[in-house]
Amino acid sequence: MSRRWTLILTLTVVASVLLGLGTGSSRLSLSAVWAGLWHPDSYEGQIVLGLRAPRLALAFLVGGSLAVSGASLQALLRNPLAEPYLLGLSSGAGLGAVLAIATEAGGPWAVPIAAFLGALATIGLVYRLSIVSGRRLDPRVLLLSGVVVGAFAGALMSAIMVLSDATAIRNAFIWLLGGFSATSWQSVAVFVVYAIVPLLYLFRAGRALDLLALGDEPALHLGVDVERTRRFVYLSTALLTAASVATCGVIGFVGLVAPHVVRLTVGSLHRTLLPVAFFLGGSFLVLSDVIARTAARPLELPVGVVTALVGVPLFAVLLRRTMA
Repeated sequence: MSRRWTLILTLTVVASVLLGLGTGSSRLSLSAVWAGLWHPDSYEGQIVLGLRAPRLALAFLVGGSLAVSGASLQALLRNPLAEPYLLGLSSGAGLGAVLAIATEAGGPWAVPIAAFLGALATIGLVYRLSIVSGRRLDPRVLLLSGVVVGAFAGALMSAIMVLSDATAIRNAFIWLLGGFSATSWQSVAVFVVYAIVPLLYLFRAGRALDLLALGDEPALHLGVDVERTRRFVYLSTALLTAASVATCGVIGFVGLVAPHVVRLTVGSLHRTLLPVAFFLGGSFLVLSDVIARTAARPLELPVGVVTALVGVPLFAVLLRRTMA
């Protein structure tokens, strides 16, 4: 990556972090943010380190993970429009969360745990449906299976919401739109535990993803274990998406937009693309969260609404540029 793009990426990350720490119900200056970082017991410190820093950290990690998942799936499926939620994981996680909300399951972790279990069940079902000719994982069948399973889980989710009372419907709807309002350092730690291994695997699989994007035969002749790589890439992206949905709800378009922006700027080699996509996706979601907190004060918009409103026009522009 050239020095120019390295500088732009660094400035983008720094700007998003400063905006995330300084923006909220009470706006803090740069000096107040700095004072809060060094004096955790002060008023500024309680706001910066106790409230905004964990929210910013989780948004950055989730955004980066979704961007890496999107870039990996696009190589795996050889489809530039592939993104994490095409595999039905969001619907499976949403079904688990809606069940927990509708049944009024107790405990602060009931909804995230139910969402994660729903996503894991979807992972297993989609994977099982995608196995053809013995033990071969077919990318085309994988995509179709994800769409079918996602539609089925979405239909069940809609039925449960219709049969539930108004309060449960509202809570489920808000959760499904995504957000970071209930974030704590504990939820950040839980997400890191689930995400660290899949992320490390995908970062190390950069060369294999480059070769998979060329096709099965070239990858096989150049030493890639195609079936094993496919399984591990699918499992890694699925676990990252499941952890993201379980932690903060359904947030779309990050895994679709960020990889395309990176390809237009630094190229398509995954050794560079994946780390840059992680930082760009993280910054994009942090800035989206800033907009969600400030656009309709004192109300807070769901982050998934903001990413869709920003991501759809941006992706349309990128698609027009790449097709021109």
